[in-house]
Amino acid sequence: MKALKPCFLLLLILATLVTSAQFRKYSNEFLNIGAGARGLGMGSAQVASVTDGTAGYWNPAGLVNVQDNVQVNLMHSEYFAGIGKYDYLNVTLPTTNSKRTLGITALRFAVDDIMNTLFLVEPDGSLNYNNIKSFSSADYGFLLSYAQSLKRTENKHINFGLNAKVIHRSVGSFAKAWGFGLDAGLQIIQDKWRFGIVGRDLTTTFNSWAFSFTDQEKEALYLAKNDIPVKSTEMTSPRLILGGARVFPLGKKSGLLAEANLDLTFDGKRNTVVSGDPVSVDPKLGLEYNYKDVFFIRGGVNNFQKGLADGDTLNLKKVWIFQPSVGVGFRIQSFMIDYAFTNLANQSNPLFTHVFSLKMDFRRKRNDHQ
Repeated sequence: MKALKPCFLLLLILATLVTSAQFRKYSNEFLNIGAGARGLGMGSAQVASVTDGTAGYWNPAGLVNVQDNVQVNLMHSEYFAGIGKYDYLNVTLPTTNSKRTLGITALRFAVDDIMNTLFLVEPDGSLNYNNIKSFSSADYGFLLSYAQSLKRTENKHINFGLNAKVIHRSVGSFAKAWGFGLDAGLQIIQDKWRFGIVGRDLTTTFNSWAFSFTDQEKEALYLAKNDIPVKSTEMTSPRLILGGARVFPLGKKSGLLAEANLDLTFDGKRNTVVSGDPVSVDPKLGLEYNYKDVFFIRGGVNNFQKGLADGDTLNLKKVWIFQPSVGVGFRIQSFMIDYAFTNLANQSNPLFTHVFSLKMDFRRKRNDHQ
């Protein structure tokens, strides 16, 4: 039993990766966290109304709305009391004809400084704390986006977008994976209405894992009677997100935007409002109040699910829980500063998360000979 304890944490991480080629219900889940404090403050209800560089994540069709300036979006947040760190970077590049836009996005979610206690116990049974080393478990996503205007009139805009994404995941020096997938989106803006649809992982996104252990590590795993993984393939099934939004003017200086999304998954029953086989549906709701396009107040709710009630010692009573969020934003000339405050549960011990993001518009130099 002593030999099992030192390598428990390492094996726990690797155990989630060791599978034959199959669909995994929560594969590449870091790509579902969100991007930008505006979107997270609105409960992740974004596919219909997003019009800035974060559309590269939410709905690539929305990138067409970035027309005059090169735009840069940055975001940072931390989860589980700073254990998990999530960072986001986007650069949006409009073309000269205002009908096409390119976007480049990078995301990273990582847990750093994980203690590797594989060699904590010496062969004679004594503990040697000098043998403890640290490693990181990190997930990276890189999106190359293309968006194009299909129709543009005074009252109606129809935009299309496509994402090609590359995924890299690593667990120290022990395991690494590369993957590839495609997303596509459509966005319709008509008068005060906004509609959006996004298909993610349309071609079935995959991760191909390779494992690498030294002879010493293999020996330690063997002595602990654990399987030594060699390779595996993990697949992510497609999902569909539908969205509708409407703008409500509130006088001449302010307005209210309301959006609702339905997140449809096709990999069997999930703990969602509509839980079916094979389709499950997770709703998301968001609001944004706008004053002079300078000051913004946001709120949202998503991630509805049933959980055990606090104080239920028999673990029999389940109640609906959800993830609420609020946020604010300030526009200062070419800069937009956004903040969101969310939690991962609404019972007595919520896990709060602070999200900060910055948007910067850089005016392009025009060529007078064009």
